[in-house]
Amino acid sequence: METQLRTALIAWLAADPALSATLNDITEEAPSRSAPPWLGISASASADWSTKQQRGREVRIAFELHTRGEEAAETALLVTSIEERIELLPRMQESFHIVTTQFLRARAEQRQPNRRAVLLEYRFRLFETRFLPTEN
Repeated sequence: METQLRTALIAWLAADPALSATLNDITEEAPSRSAPPWLGISASASADWSTKQQRGREVRIAFELHTRGEEAAETALLVTSIEERIELLPRMQESFHIVTTQFLRARAEQRQPNRRAVLLEYRFRLFETRFLPTEN
């Protein structure tokens, strides 16, 4: 489910007209040839979150945003747009449904020359859409 969630998130973010117009790339990994601003998934991890009837996963995903410029306010507006879009991801997906989406933490840093990096970490709790057989 982790891979399917990563794919769904990237597609959902890339489908937003405002983000697509602002970002040079929205990708699952750091792009090798894109100039800032770009957004990618820097890391993810999952753990079991199953019940007796359903397979489940708790998935943590860290997004990394790279921008260029001296003004932190521009980056802050972009971060707000990304956060809002992530939280609007439709709960029902093809192979899973999202039970909860929770923002965990963010970290921002200014880098030289005139570059900024923001890390956004989220936790998603998912159930597989098909049910496991029950035991008698």
